[in-house]
Amino acid sequence: MATRNRALALAAALTLAACPAGAVEVLTGTLKTAAQRGEIVIGYRESSIPFSFVEGKRADGTPRVAGYAIDLCGEIVDDVQTAIGRPLRVRYEPVTSETRIGAVASGKVDLECGSTTANAERRKQVAFSPVDFISATKLLVRKGSTLTSYRDLGGKTVVVTAGTTNERILRDLLARLKIDAQVVTAPDHAASFALVKAGKADAFALDDILLYGLIATDPADGSSYTVLPDKLSFEPYGIMFRKDDPAFASLVADTFRRLAESRELRWTYERWFLKRLPNGERLDVPMSDDLRVSFQLMGLDAGQ
Repeated sequence: MATRNRALALAAALTLAACPAGAVEVLTGTLKTAAQRGEIVIGYRESSIPFSFVEGKRADGTPRVAGYAIDLCGEIVDDVQTAIGRPLRVRYEPVTSETRIGAVASGKVDLECGSTTANAERRKQVAFSPVDFISATKLLVRKGSTLTSYRDLGGKTVVVTAGTTNERILRDLLARLKIDAQVVTAPDHAASFALVKAGKADAFALDDILLYGLIATDPADGSSYTVLPDKLSFEPYGIMFRKDDPAFASLVADTFRRLAESRELRWTYERWFLKRLPNGERLDVPMSDDLRVSFQLMGLDAGQ
């Protein structure tokens, strides 16, 4: 979280032991809920590397959550604390591909900080931050496999993580091209990868950056797998929060604008995609031209 915002939150805490009742009354939506509870809830993914994942446990036994999206959500939390004039507890709640949208829509979590594609269908239920990453559905296979393209999937088994856009995209592609392949599902990305490792699936369809993350963080066996070049879809990511909450949507947009203008957005990207991950491995994924343009529209200097 930004030092500037920590200082603001601390100053607010010293002058306001609790948010005055009158101040709460002028707040709306998620800001009001957070002020009343003294808590903001972040939904995280357990194996969406490098966006949101568990990298171990804290001394008290709770999971240590980390990642690119988690860092961005931390910046949003800083700005929420400044907006309501008091510090907040941050509670982390695990979600899966299948449960994440419902968790946001129902109010179980305030921010879903993972690797979620922002599309028109999902916007009917939730709202999204500005785009924070752009990915594409690809196939992971074992090196030496006879699979060199999605066109080779006839008679093969492909695993997808339940609740992802990748499942619909893959099924539609197979139906359109009349490719006779079996599609199976697993509850999370780690479980899907495990099916390929065990020889129970020939390929794993997922966003390419998540596949690179799984390979990079599995030093014992990751080098045995590769990602095929075919792009099966376009996947713009965003952080989810409840829809019909204009005050909170404005705060989230302002957070991204602040991070772009201060260059922190670029630095955060480089931390997770170019520098070493907690396990010492690197993804070495430079920022795409599409994502760079998106960040520039938010205020990132084109020359930075």
